[in-house]
Amino acid sequence: MRKFSILHVILLFAGLTNRAAAQEKQPLRLVQTISIPGIQGRIDHVDADVEGQRLFVAGLENGSLEVVDLAAGKWIRSIHGFKKPQGVWYVRELNKLFVASGDDGMVRVFRGDSLELIDSVKLEIGPNRIIYDPPTGYLYVGYGGQDAGFEYGRVGIIDARSDKYLGGDMITFGHPAHPAEILLDQAGQRILVSDSRADRIYVFNTRNCQLVMTWPARGKDPGDMAFDQVHHRLFVGTRTPPEMTVYDSSSGQEVASLPTGEGMDGVYYDPRHKRVYVSGGRGFDVGHVYVYQQKDADRYELVGTVPTRPGAGTSLWIPSLNRYVVPAPAHDQRDAAILVFEPEP
Repeated sequence: MRKFSILHVILLFAGLTNRAAAQEKQPLRLVQTISIPGIQGRIDHVDADVEGQRLFVAGLENGSLEVVDLAAGKWIRSIHGFKKPQGVWYVRELNKLFVASGDDGMVRVFRGDSLELIDSVKLEIGPNRIIYDPPTGYLYVGYGGQDAGFEYGRVGIIDARSDKYLGGDMITFGHPAHPAEILLDQAGQRILVSDSRADRIYVFNTRNCQLVMTWPARGKDPGDMAFDQVHHRLFVGTRTPPEMTVYDSSSGQEVASLPTGEGMDGVYYDPRHKRVYVSGGRGFDVGHVYVYQQKDADRYELVGTVPTRPGAGTSLWIPSLNRYVVPAPAHDQRDAAILVFEPEP
């Protein structure tokens, strides 16, 4: 019978402990939880004022925009008067904050510093996702489709400097249609749209607003997307089945597909750590962030499922702060909150 010294036992125990810790280590570490009192119901999209360390959070069912001080770790204020606020975009160089409100067809414009309402742009029903192109000063807004009673979706264009609507019938798509996500490439020459009703991805030329190509999504109800522009890879989350699919953005060819969580509502690419984050939980009693490691342009591996909170669907990756934030709605006796994560090596 083999004998073990006390030193051998200590070393064996230390090895087991280290292996267990390594197995339990998650790719995201919760570093901050910021309570948002008084807000009820589903929370939608969020954007950040990086220099001012503020988060702007769309309280979709609460009809409010919540403002959070990320540096101090506290809620600052609520702005009310919206009907289904969804898309949020902060433009520091213009000192403006844009908020798209789906059920009244408005994009409201606030001063970035004081958050005073300074303008509004009337569209049709359904403004949802918005994105800003700094070189042109254009704000692109997805709206229309079935929410507005149309057979087609639109991407409207607003001059963010003057708050003037430049037209929405130049970029049209789908039958049926609902613009669930819009992205721009780095050159601002192509806009990509996911249509969660027609289950398709569309690519348009921003200069002439013409359709470049389109392809069917792998699953049904494609929503949020992210872009690895260096490798020309587009990451698309679908809800039925819950998957994260990788496409070649130049051809639309499917590259890879991996399972993800129920209630997907946020997809982001982290080029620094070569990861894809997919948050889910919308409409469910659990919430998770699925983290995928990019081995190379064509190979991806699920490396962790990080628990969040029930109903926490949306998220935001803030590269310059190295922070990943997940808004969580109120549940049981807990207030709504912002969960702030830091990537682990």
